[in-house]
Amino acid sequence: MRLLQLDASPRRDSVSRQLTAHFAANWKKQFPQGEVIHRDLAKSSIPLINNDWIEGAFSNPQQHTDAHREALKFSDAVISEVQAADFIVIGDPMHNFSTSGRLKAWLDQLVRAGKTFGYSEAGPKGLLSGKKVFVLTSRGGAYTPGTPYAELDFQEPYLRHLLGFIGLTDVTFIHAENQSKPNLAAAAKAAALEKIEAALVCALVGDSITNPAVRALSSRAG
Repeated sequence: MRLLQLDASPRRDSVSRQLTAHFAANWKKQFPQGEVIHRDLAKSSIPLINNDWIEGAFSNPQQHTDAHREALKFSDAVISEVQAADFIVIGDPMHNFSTSGRLKAWLDQLVRAGKTFGYSEAGPKGLLSGKKVFVLTSRGGAYTPGTPYAELDFQEPYLRHLLGFIGLTDVTFIHAENQSKPNLAAAAKAAALEKIEAALVCALVGDSITNPAVRALSSRAG
């Protein structure tokens, strides 16, 4: 089993990093022999989409130039890591009501025609499947559904739609909200940590019914 852990926050000890670290530690307890691949996007030089990338992504690989191959190198690596993962945990702070810039840049390298999505007569189809994704966010305020601020949450809707577009439909969101409010921040973070533990247990219980590999590994973990 393999877990891909992504951290997008530019802060070293951010709340979202604490959430993903907690998730990874609990995941490792369930899968002692499992592998955790940690990608710190704040330390990565993530290239932006450019003309060579576009030309290369939408042309025959046999006709690629060296510039095309160089432009697509980071994208190839990102796609390979996601394809190889069984679990994916993403830590992302809300920036300006949406995703962080680093995560957006990483996603732009992941979403690629013919690699992670394709088109048929029925329309677009995601090519990634069979993976469990957990998105753990930190937010300065609260954007609870049904409240006036809910419509300002462009983070979860965007990520849910984009991940689903490439076939990642088994996605759990857990938010540590009110982090800019000293009287509410600690309790909100503690609640998020508890939800992470519960969500991981539920995911493993569900997977153990349908996935023999998960059943064997989790039972071995005790």
